[in-house]
Amino acid sequence: MKRRPPPDPESFRLRDIAVAAYGPSALFGLAEGAMLPVITLSALERGASLSTAAFIAALLGIGSILTNIPAGALTTRIGERWSMVLAAAASAIGLLLCILPFGLWVYGAGVFVLGSASAVFTLARQTYLTDMVPPRMRARALSTLGGSMRIGVFIGPFLSAAAMHFFGVTSAYVISLVAVIGAGLIAFTVPDLETRTPAAVHAAKSISTVTMFRTHWRTFLTLGIAVLLLSAIRQSRQIVIPLWATHIGLDESQASIIYGIAGAIDAAVFYPAGKVMDRYGRRAVAVPCMVLMGLSFVIMPLSGAFVTIMLVAMLMGFANGLGSGIIMTLGADVSPAVGRATFLGVWREFADAGAGLGPVMLSTLTAVASLSVGVIATGCIGFAAAIAMWVWIPKRPAGYTGAIALPDPPPGQDPGATKPLS
Repeated sequence: MKRRPPPDPESFRLRDIAVAAYGPSALFGLAEGAMLPVITLSALERGASLSTAAFIAALLGIGSILTNIPAGALTTRIGERWSMVLAAAASAIGLLLCILPFGLWVYGAGVFVLGSASAVFTLARQTYLTDMVPPRMRARALSTLGGSMRIGVFIGPFLSAAAMHFFGVTSAYVISLVAVIGAGLIAFTVPDLETRTPAAVHAAKSISTVTMFRTHWRTFLTLGIAVLLLSAIRQSRQIVIPLWATHIGLDESQASIIYGIAGAIDAAVFYPAGKVMDRYGRRAVAVPCMVLMGLSFVIMPLSGAFVTIMLVAMLMGFANGLGSGIIMTLGADVSPAVGRATFLGVWREFADAGAGLGPVMLSTLTAVASLSVGVIATGCIGFAAAIAMWVWIPKRPAGYTGAIALPDPPPGQDPGATKPLS
């Protein structure tokens, strides 16, 4: 397979790699968006109780959490391109398990495989872009990566809804299957980087996950915690809009309109956000993103009608879109050149842990106190994340107008232990 040389920092343009870099991500997002709305419904049709159906839906996240670290090891060994191709193939198998009438637990196994494959694909794509794109354009590249997946997730439900109207629930999985096959075919054409030499692969393989955590534990327990908090409130927004809409008496169609418009705003602002990060630093986006997200949660209980909740949801969508790619960008900034995939596997565990904990906290507080208390408390997570981002994201050097390009630390030294740039 042809190898791609390292990029020329001066002449590099994102549009030169647009199809190869973002086509698979958009298709993977479309596949996810097409099937997400019908997972619970399909489980119920196969005889699951409400609690069992909820557990099967959660298998997507569980599969991702359990696969992040193995995904880093896999990407190190076989490379980003083959990892993406393998993830697409595994997704196709998972979707076939969902389509064929094998029973409830085989269906659940298919959902678990889809979550695991998504973890492999996302990590491989992030690692590839981090190595491929010059540091001065890193945030734009990774925010566009996040944005391309969001566009796919946004379009997917509309395609599946139209297909299901004529052909039934199974057609949603067929759309997902076609999309992941397309993603795999495009990923197969992506050339390997010339930096992936036998010596570089051997050096990366020699770094275990335990060694990586020992070396970078300060980074994981500072900026990693900030990412956990960010992920917690982000994931909570997925359920707070329909929950509050139902709470104030709106019907399903009104809730869907609100959610869709918020998603459209979310998907519209990713590139400007990345450009701001590249020019003014990561704090310039990460902190306002979390402040606005927290604010949107705190004022949500004040909305009692369609128009007011729409305005709050639009603010929430703007805040989330503003932070598109921020977790990937921060991970790329602080990851070492040798063993990057292994580092990012651990990094993604913090993000996924937050994504799991946020909704659990919201539901627990709602059960113990009230929905208003749960929503406001979740908003406070956003303010805590903003403070953590401000404290722990390294500053840019004075007068530097490019991206934050942190040097690799000496062997055995954690970049989080160095004095912040100022």
